[in-house]
Amino acid sequence: MSEMPVSETPGSETETIAGITVPDTHLVREATALVREAADDTLFNHSRRVFLWGSLKAAARGLDADPELAYVGGLFHDLGLTAAYRTKDQRFEIDGADAARAFLLDHGRPAHDAHQVWLAIALHTTPEIPHRLSPEVAVVTLGVETDVLGLDLDEITDEQRAAVLAAHPRPDFKNRILRAFHDGMADRPDTTFGTMNDDVLAYFDPAFVRADFVGIIQGSAWPE
Repeated sequence: MSEMPVSETPGSETETIAGITVPDTHLVREATALVREAADDTLFNHSRRVFLWGSLKAAARGLDADPELAYVGGLFHDLGLTAAYRTKDQRFEIDGADAARAFLLDHGRPAHDAHQVWLAIALHTTPEIPHRLSPEVAVVTLGVETDVLGLDLDEITDEQRAAVLAAHPRPDFKNRILRAFHDGMADRPDTTFGTMNDDVLAYFDPAFVRADFVGIIQGSAWPE
């Protein structure tokens, strides 16, 4: 099943999905266009859902996140998996975080704001810590945990879920997102050390050998 076609310029008029309004600003429109060009339908729809789920959960939990920053955090969080933005020498999360920070600074947002989004993206695969930071950091992880892991789905009503999925469907998403993770990290396996990302490489490649933390300590240059 192919994914539903997505408008090339969502956000060009005020857009509300499941009660969440996408900010109708030049910055948001340019963020949407950038990610729409770089990402395939799977990653683009996922990234928009991350913004929507995260915003819904943030509101339910009394978190007041800046809507523009929440949007850029959600849209850019997997940008480091795309051919246009991924590198070979650092984690994909950092690729997306660096791109988001540069984008926000170029669009006149203060360095503090850009840093919050950098943290949101860089830490979105690190459990627990984002929830202890600013709403702009937490909102991205809330969205990712909802869309990828299915955590706390009871915080999303059936009506909200239906509205989000009507706008941004997820056909065969579990398999497609795993493939996207693998394809974005396969040529930089060392960057997955200490993260959950090495689970993905091991799933697709039985010959993949994980770095072992205990072995690194025992084999360090320190004499005993």
